[in-house]
Amino acid sequence: MPRQSCFGISNGKADIVTLQQPPKRISQQPQATAAAAPVLALRAHGSGAMPRVLPFATFIVFIIFADVLERFGAHANTMRWLYPAKIALVLAMLLAWRKHYRELRALPARRDAFVAIGIGAGVFVLWIALDASWMQIGAPRGFDALGSDGRIDWPLVAVRAFGAALVVPMMEELFWRSFLLRWLEQRDFLSLRPARCGMRAVAISVLLFGIEHNLWLAGIFAGLAYTLLYMRSETLWTPILGHAVTNGLLAAWVMMTGSWTYW
Repeated sequence: MPRQSCFGISNGKADIVTLQQPPKRISQQPQATAAAAPVLALRAHGSGAMPRVLPFATFIVFIIFADVLERFGAHANTMRWLYPAKIALVLAMLLAWRKHYRELRALPARRDAFVAIGIGAGVFVLWIALDASWMQIGAPRGFDALGSDGRIDWPLVAVRAFGAALVVPMMEELFWRSFLLRWLEQRDFLSLRPARCGMRAVAISVLLFGIEHNLWLAGIFAGLAYTLLYMRSETLWTPILGHAVTNGLLAAWVMMTGSWTYW
């Protein structure tokens, strides 16, 4: 949602320079300023968007890459280690850009944190309940937890749980809520309070969040819940916390029941 303006020299200095320049230069200066302004604005827009978009885009590229490898018959051992590589790269990007995430500087109030935990638990219940065939897009590949010896590879499972519960919530909330939701409302998204987002921005971002997931209906409910948490508390930590609780409970449930298709 970024667009920033007001780049360039002050009017006072511009007037002094104009008086000192020949007539030909005077007529060219407004054109040069007008041509430079969009470029500067675009750069300012990108500086806010990139740290929030690229980690998510990297995550999606890995998913596409895994699909391509699978279609070409890649070895199972190669596929298994794509997730740790993906999580490590996304985590490195989040850490490298951590100073850009000014929306993470304000911690939520205790009451908002408890509400987020409750909402996250509720979304988990919906996630495992809304799994009818018509509520799904395609067939989930599922996580292959078995090692080459036919036993569960618990270190790899632990990496998967860590990524799902800690890395993914921050990466996705920075993209879906902090960036896309506000960007749909206002291009200069960093200056927009979450509570000022309109229904159009909410609807589009929630629908896209839903269809990003195999369980699209559960995804829509989850996206709506996290969005309302963000708009109500106006701190990104509440949807991150709610999202982390959902994914953490889902990880525990998957490991306890062996329902690897949810991963």
